[in-house]
Amino acid sequence: MLPIVLASILFASAYGCGNPPIEPANTPRVVNGVDARPNSWPWQISLQYLRDGEWRHTCGGSLIATNWVMTAAHCINTKLTYRVFVGKHNLLVDEPGSQAITPEQLIVHEKWNPIFVALGNDVALIKLSEHVTLSDKVQLACMPAPGTLLPNNYPCYITGWGRLYTNGPIADNLQQALMPAVDHATCSQPDWWGVALRTSMVCAGGDGIVGGCNGDSGGPLNCKNANGIWEVHGIASFVSGLGCNYEKKPTVFTRVSAFNDWINQAMMNN
Repeated sequence: MLPIVLASILFASAYGCGNPPIEPANTPRVVNGVDARPNSWPWQISLQYLRDGEWRHTCGGSLIATNWVMTAAHCINTKLTYRVFVGKHNLLVDEPGSQAITPEQLIVHEKWNPIFVALGNDVALIKLSEHVTLSDKVQLACMPAPGTLLPNNYPCYITGWGRLYTNGPIADNLQQALMPAVDHATCSQPDWWGVALRTSMVCAGGDGIVGGCNGDSGGPLNCKNANGIWEVHGIASFVSGLGCNYEKKPTVFTRVSAFNDWINQAMMNN
């Protein structure tokens, strides 16, 4: 079966990173998710492109510095005009504290191959044309230490405005869903993702109920560390061609802790 792509340098601030003033609700559309508590994932962004005079959501992403966003490489098409929306909850209404910013630069991993998604390296950075103002609605994501691996069944949350079900509509309100991590030994088994899973990827879900879907691409896999700080461990990359929430075909994410050096270097060089 063919996989389907889902469409750290931190600047010091009074808010730090990974510690939202509005605590996320502890509840299990991301497929079969629930509406997130507004602004409880304040590093989540909506990447939008211009078509026929309208801005349309295409991918998620994470604000990792006041002028940098981390997303998936497959979300970037240099022929399109983009904007990054921070501080959003409902995509259809004007919301105080939200802000749309034009990208200054799009940086895609040099080893990303759009024809062979399973080769990995599905990571990109967006340098914004201006710095965002951090607030209780807009904050920075924390990233895990290099090489960090999540144990099997570690509780994490996927967030995004992706399709509510396979081939369904995208969500109006930001969705969240509890999706425990699946370790590499399990997720690389032949009846799971097999050889398609690289060690630079991380899986989450696979219960046949909850999953990421088109439009969640580039968005974060949020996991709370031992100190109570949320870290973005994954960048939503692809799901099974059999469906967004197919059993034993968990959502596959680019593993952020495999790309710390690349991210830091790209930010310093640009």
